[in-house]
Amino acid sequence: MTRLAPFFRTQIRYSVEMLRAGIVGLPNVGKSTLFNAVTRNRKAEAANYPFCTIEPNVGMVTVPDSRLEVLRKIAGTNVVIPAAIEFVDIAGLVKGASQGEGLGNKFLTHIREVDAIVQVVRCFDDGDVLHVSGSVDPVRDIEVINTELMLADLDTVKNKREKIAREIKRGDKTAIAEDAILARIETALDAGRPALTVDLTKEEKAISTSFFLLSDKPTIFACNVKDTDLATADANPYVMKVREYVGTHLSCEAVVVSAQIESDLIDLSEEEANSFLKELGVSESGMGRLIRATYRLLGYQTYFTAGEKEVRAWTIHIGDTAPKAAGVIHSDFERGFIKAETVAYKDLVECGSIAVAREKGLYRMEGKTYVVADGDVVVFKFNV
Repeated sequence: MTRLAPFFRTQIRYSVEMLRAGIVGLPNVGKSTLFNAVTRNRKAEAANYPFCTIEPNVGMVTVPDSRLEVLRKIAGTNVVIPAAIEFVDIAGLVKGASQGEGLGNKFLTHIREVDAIVQVVRCFDDGDVLHVSGSVDPVRDIEVINTELMLADLDTVKNKREKIAREIKRGDKTAIAEDAILARIETALDAGRPALTVDLTKEEKAISTSFFLLSDKPTIFACNVKDTDLATADANPYVMKVREYVGTHLSCEAVVVSAQIESDLIDLSEEEANSFLKELGVSESGMGRLIRATYRLLGYQTYFTAGEKEVRAWTIHIGDTAPKAAGVIHSDFERGFIKAETVAYKDLVECGSIAVAREKGLYRMEGKTYVVADGDVVVFKFNV
C-alpha cells in the first residue's frame, strides 16, 4: 500500500539525536544569564561569583523561523512546530582546568558531550560585576579557554598515538591512517592552534571525529555587551577585537548579544518585547541571530511539512537526500521511500497554494537522489 506522509503527529519517532550546543566561558561573563534568556526561563542560577553553575543546566530552544507563520496561513492550521536545539549551560572555566583547577575535568567532560560550543565573551565594563582575571580583555579570555581545551586535547592525542603504536607496527591500515591525522593535529596543538583549524578532507574529518577532541568542536562566539551598547555594538572596541581575532585565527563567527536585555525580555509578551527593543534602537534581539547561527554552525538546514493538522520544521544535514530527510520523520518513510512531492518555499508563497504551484509546474516529483534544499515543502510517498 502506498501512503503519503506530510505529517504523522501521533507516530513520530526521530531518527537523529537532538542537537546539543554547550554554552561555555570564564566565570561571570554572563553564561547563565544568557542560558536563562535563550531558554526563556530562570532555571540556571546567575550570581556575581565564580562557579555558581556546577552541574550543567539543559534547556530546549526553538529555532526562530518566520517562514513557519507564512506556511501556517497557507495551510490553514493553528498548529506550528519549529525546529529545536538543546542548549547546555556548562560551569565556568578557569586557567589550569586541564590540570584539574576549578571544576577541571568535570567541566571538560561536559564540553565533550556537546555537538558545538557557544563561547560567551564579556565585552563590557562594569565595576560591580567581578571578572575572574581582574580586568576585561575578551581576546585574553578566549585564549585562556582555548589553551585549556588544547592542553586537554594534547593529552588525548598523545595517549591515542601511544595506544595504536603496536597496531601501526603490525601494518594495520586503520591505525596508520589515524596516526597520520593525529600527527597533524598534534603539530597544530603544539603550535597553539586548535584542532578545528587543521585542514582535513571529508574522509579525514570523519576519522578525526572519533577522537572526540574538545578544540575540534564547531564554535561560535557570543559577544556579551551592556544593554545600552547593543544598538552601537559594531563600534564597541571589545566586539571589534573579538571579531578580528576569531575571524583571523579561528575562522569562526562572532554574534553580538546582551544577556541582560535577553533576561529582561523573558517575562514580556511579543508585543511588549518588540516595543522594548525599538526603544533601544534595535529591530531584533541578538538571541535570534545566535540561535540561527548555532543551527548553521552545526551544518543543519530545515525542510517543512504542511497540512491542515500542522506545519512543522524538520532538521536535516545539509546535503541530505530525500530518503534521508524522510527518515527524520519515521524510519519507515526512509525504508519504503518511493518519491517526494516537493515545492520550494519561495515558489509556494508566490503561488499562494499547492494547487496553483502544481498548475504552474512548480510542484515537482523527486526521486531517491534528490538533495533536499533548505525551505523545501515536502510530501513523502512510501510503501512498507
